[in-house]
Amino acid sequence: MYDVLVIGAGQAGLATGYYLKQAGLRFLIVEAANSIGDSWRHRYDSLHLFTPRIYDELPGMEMEGERNGLPSKDEIADYLESYANNIDLPIKLKCPAKRLWKEGEIFKIETSEGTIEAHNIIVSTGPFQVPNIPKFSKLISRNVTQLHSSEYLNPSQLREGNTLVVGGGNSGTQIATEIAQDQKETRPVYISVARNISFKPLYILNQSIFWYFETLGFLRASTQGPFGRWLKKQPEQVYGYELKKLAKKGKVKIYPRALNAKRDIIIFEDGTDIEVKNIIWATGFKRNDEWIDIQGAFDSHGQIKHYSGMSPIRGLYYVGLPWQSSRGSALLGWVKYDAQKIVSHINVIK
Repeated sequence: MYDVLVIGAGQAGLATGYYLKQAGLRFLIVEAANSIGDSWRHRYDSLHLFTPRIYDELPGMEMEGERNGLPSKDEIADYLESYANNIDLPIKLKCPAKRLWKEGEIFKIETSEGTIEAHNIIVSTGPFQVPNIPKFSKLISRNVTQLHSSEYLNPSQLREGNTLVVGGGNSGTQIATEIAQDQKETRPVYISVARNISFKPLYILNQSIFWYFETLGFLRASTQGPFGRWLKKQPEQVYGYELKKLAKKGKVKIYPRALNAKRDIIIFEDGTDIEVKNIIWATGFKRNDEWIDIQGAFDSHGQIKHYSGMSPIRGLYYVGLPWQSSRGSALLGWVKYDAQKIVSHINVIK
């Protein structure tokens, strides 16, 4: 019987494990993947974070390299794996959670390794679970290559002909930029966005923009406070001006929201349409919490019920949710603050 069972060994689960170890609690982290950092290793080849290394660290271990530089996705994966080893966290890999339920005051979780019991559960599975692809994608011809951003690796996967990237967040803009800059290809590149892209610089006066955000308290402003509520309503920020420059040169054309399709024709919100050979769905992810079989854990819309990561179900907690307690809750360098709060709460009431 464990004091705490942590589901997921990404950055949220590892940061949580650090504080659980400090608190002297008996705990185990279970992870479905074959190795730590796999969710980062399997993303597109050119991915670099927009937060510098100094803001990508978990508690208790610095990241090697230039402090103000931007790490690659493989560097992050290697760091997470080294972190788990150096902190000596108890982790069981290849152990997906199949069902979680509660009997009395004890949680039970069915895994590929059998049933595990614990007094407390911390779900740290992260937001990147099930690709969120529009239903009209099924109307698109089989002659069009369709990839979700989680499947896209590099331009070599694409057919000859033009490419549409759907989604104006950081992944969508980075992928569109990479394809437009690919010297081996001459295919036209389009990007479909639901709203005007809000471009922000990566650096101001040689300081990362995140230094300013941290100094001004943007990333730790409470979700429940007036400033945090205002921030939550703001459009997603895209860091860097590469796509903006390419759009001005005509190398990437920006279209409004994609609404429908007819074979190889994509139809947009303003009534315009284009013929495509490739589509990359940079449309984000949906959570999959069907394995949580506990009455009262979800609201009427099937969404997790929680207040800053604390479920109304006694002993059930979350770490790493977007906007869990602040803007930084799901960001690599800020997830530790929520992890520390949740572990402190468990340690006080145990």
